[in-house]
This record gives sequence, structure tokens and C-alpha cells, in this order.
Amino acid sequence: MGRALILFAHGARAASWAAPFERLRDLTAARLPDVPVSLAFLELMEPRLPAEVARLAAQRIDEITVVPVFLGQGGHLLRDLPLLVDQLRLDHPGVTIKVAGAVGEDPAVLAAMTDYCVGSL
Repeated sequence: MGRALILFAHGARAASWAAPFERLRDLTAARLPDVPVSLAFLELMEPRLPAEVARLAAQRIDEITVVPVFLGQGGHLLRDLPLLVDQLRLDHPGVTIKVAGAVGEDPAVLAAMTDYCVGSL
């Protein structure tokens, strides 16, 4: 039994689009050496969230935190993600699934992005 972290991104047709998310996953995993950190997508890329949750559940992970790597709470996070998570909870009743807020709505993330924007002048 254990816990895991899934970074959840939208997905895109261009494979190169995933590169920053893969770097974020790797940087996060380096800070959490005892916790599996993975990346899953809503659409267009693999693995999709249901497949990643199933893979972790098969490894006896019983606590999963999903971190939406989105800038804000658009339709995907307001409608699609809650439906997905509801179904995942039904499919994996022994797994507790927590969903964090959108990364872009965190004050520290916004401050770092502001610093970057101001520094770009």
C-alpha cells in the first residue's frame, strides 16, 4: 500500500508539447523519491488518466493525488475531471483519489509566473 502523485495535463497532437510536463514530472519525482510521480493526460496523449490510475492501483497504491497542471478552472476541470474521478472512484473502490486545485491558481505559482513576466522586460 502506498501513495502516488499524478500530474494531469490536457494533451496535444504534437509530441513535443509534453516536454515541459515531463520535466515537471521528473523535477517533482526528484523531490519525492519515495512516492511514484507520473504524468497522465485528458486526451490526445497517453497515458490517459484512467489507465494511469489503473496501473497504480494494480501496484497496490491506495492513495492518489491528481494535480491538474492547468492555468485555470476551465470546462475540463469543472466538468470533465470530476466525471472522470467519480468513475475512477467507482472502478477502484479501494483507492482514495484526491484532486488538488489547478496549479495556475496557486498564489506561489502566480507569483513565480509574475516574476518571470516582469523579468522578461
